[in-house]
Amino acid sequence: MIVKNILSEELMTLAEVEEGLEDIRLRRAEEPEELGYELRRAIKHANIFSQGTAEESRKMVEELSGLEKMNPEIATKITDLRPKTKDEIRALYAKERFTLLDEDLDAILDIVLRG
Repeated sequence: MIVKNILSEELMTLAEVEEGLEDIRLRRAEEPEELGYELRRAIKHANIFSQGTAEESRKMVEELSGLEKMNPEIATKITDLRPKTKDEIRALYAKERFTLLDEDLDAILDIVLRG
C-alpha cells in the first residue's frame, strides 16, 4: 500500500492501538482474503505488549500529562511501558534537557502503580 499523504496524526497508547487493530481485524474477517503479513504482526505485537484497556491507558496519559515536566510523548511511553522503578523512569527521560527530582519520580510512580 502506498501512502500519499498523512490526513491526521494522533498519539495512541499500545492498548488503544490494540483496540483499533482488533476492530480492523473483525471488519476484515468477513472478507475472503486473509490478513496481510504486516497487519498480522502488528496485531500480535499489540496483543503481547499492551497492558490494560484503552480507557485505562487514556486516563493514565491524562493524569501524567497534568504533571510538571511531562510531555505527551513521554506520558504515552510511560503508559505503555509501566515502569516499576525510579531508574526505569529516569531512562525514559535520558534524552531530555532536565532531570527529575525525587518528588517528580514519586508522583509518576504513584500514578503508574495505581493505574
